[in-house]
Amino acid sequence: MPDIQEITVDDLKHLVSERAIQGETVLLNMGPQHPSTHGVLRLLLELDGEMVVNCIPDIGFLHTGIEKNMEAKTYAKAEVMSDRLDYMNTVGNTLAYSLAVEKLVDLDVPVRAQAIRVILAELTRFQSHLVWLGTSALDLAAMSMFLYCFREREYILDVMEMCSGQRMMTTYIRPGGLWRDVPVEFEAAVRNILKTFPRRVDEYEALLTRNPLMLDRTYGIGKLTGEECLNFGVTGPMLRASGVKWDLRKDRPYSGYEQYDFDVPTRTEGDVYARYLVRLEEMRQSLKIVQQALDKLPMGPVRSNNHKYVPPPRSEIGVSMEALIHHFKLWTEGFEAPKGAIYSAVESPRGELGVYIESDGGPKPYRIHWRTPSFDNLQSLPLMSKGVLVADLVAIIGSVDIVLGDVDR
Repeated sequence: MPDIQEITVDDLKHLVSERAIQGETVLLNMGPQHPSTHGVLRLLLELDGEMVVNCIPDIGFLHTGIEKNMEAKTYAKAEVMSDRLDYMNTVGNTLAYSLAVEKLVDLDVPVRAQAIRVILAELTRFQSHLVWLGTSALDLAAMSMFLYCFREREYILDVMEMCSGQRMMTTYIRPGGLWRDVPVEFEAAVRNILKTFPRRVDEYEALLTRNPLMLDRTYGIGKLTGEECLNFGVTGPMLRASGVKWDLRKDRPYSGYEQYDFDVPTRTEGDVYARYLVRLEEMRQSLKIVQQALDKLPMGPVRSNNHKYVPPPRSEIGVSMEALIHHFKLWTEGFEAPKGAIYSAVESPRGELGVYIESDGGPKPYRIHWRTPSFDNLQSLPLMSKGVLVADLVAIIGSVDIVLGDVDR
């Protein structure tokens, strides 16, 4: 969208009401440098006093061309780009990409690797919800909650660093399994999280759930019905907060999720408050899944033995010429994937995260496209914001839980 000074009257007729053209309402830019837009998002607002008449999202400020960059790399090297999409769900991004490549080339994954993938994916979901809760509460002037949430998030980032050497951009999950096995300190660190975090979630709820200020700012604000969510392609906690019980971990299980017993939280109100309650309960369910996966964590290898697609263990390179050759060829030339196209999806903290890969038989993907939940969920913002106050719009944006790297890519 051009700058507002460049928009003609004909353009405005398609964007705003007749009152704006007549000068009866005000057109105002919110963002892209506004802290409450949760990233470089520009909103063109039409206001009648403090009441929102129209809200038009303007995206693209963070566009990085990730899909085309991935198409220029071999399948193994392209994976590091996926971390940079939704930077609050880096493990989930690499899991989605790895599952897609495994589906394309028919690659097996050891059961131990699948269990560790689930543990790290759920911890990532938890820390993503912590960032959402802390920043959204800060938008509503609850500063203590922001500090508490980031305090807990550090424990999870320590586990990520312990496994991969990186706090956020881990690239730990690889097609065929994992980069390496978890260190010996892993189980104790995760069990410490399982021991302390349930009490912390109870503290969050005690501070916010029945807080009169929280209720005033969230209850009945930004409502969406289940039908409206489906029409906009909304998924994740936003969809479940509007009464639609749809979670890919249950309805289309992957990576062994069918083994775990957990609930899919739903609400029917479809407002900002309902989304808060759904995400809070999802944090508890994530801990429940991690507990089960850790209790029955099997022993064994953590990556496939199919060296046509998976590099051999580093320990073999110094003693096996064949392993050295495989390693060299896979990291220089890559592997040739069969011709065809596949789509694979996972449940990210924001909803359905899907990867479409088309192969022409070469070592690089011919086409990669990401179906990102933040992009689809954001499309419902104009509908939710009609007739609300500007201050309520801030709460609505927070409840969508967008990540602009997930929107623009």
